[in-house]
Amino acid sequence: MSTDTTTSTTATEPPDDHSAAASALRIATFRLARRMRTQRAVDSMSDGQFAVLAALWVHGPHTLGELAERERVSAPSMNRTVNCLQESDYVLRSADENDGRKVVISLTDTGRAVVDETARRRDAWVEAALDQLSSEERETLAKAAEVMQRMVAL
Repeated sequence: MSTDTTTSTTATEPPDDHSAAASALRIATFRLARRMRTQRAVDSMSDGQFAVLAALWVHGPHTLGELAERERVSAPSMNRTVNCLQESDYVLRSADENDGRKVVISLTDTGRAVVDETARRRDAWVEAALDQLSSEERETLAKAAEVMQRMVAL
């Protein structure tokens, strides 16, 4: 009578531990995002300031409170950020058409140009990096981008 000494996988074993993969993905994503953030049209602009310009570019005009909520910062902090952006002519404050008590923040042409140029520089950096990869690696990253989009929607 022979005994089998090989290990087999059964349905009752616990699922794979994803902690190592999660850490590797987190670190790689963070490093990639940090590297891309260096590609900007205005070197003196903070990430928080650019995030406000990008939010206005993507979602349109907001009140100060809406911007603070979107960026998950306090209203006084957002007010300081908007003040800096306004002083540099990147945003404009105006009275709300429906409620004169509210102030709406919108992009100026200068602010829009900063977002456009920053996006162009970041895309150019990613394209140059992709040129250094094999076609299989580019396909893998294209699939990973789709999966990452689904992850952020969870």
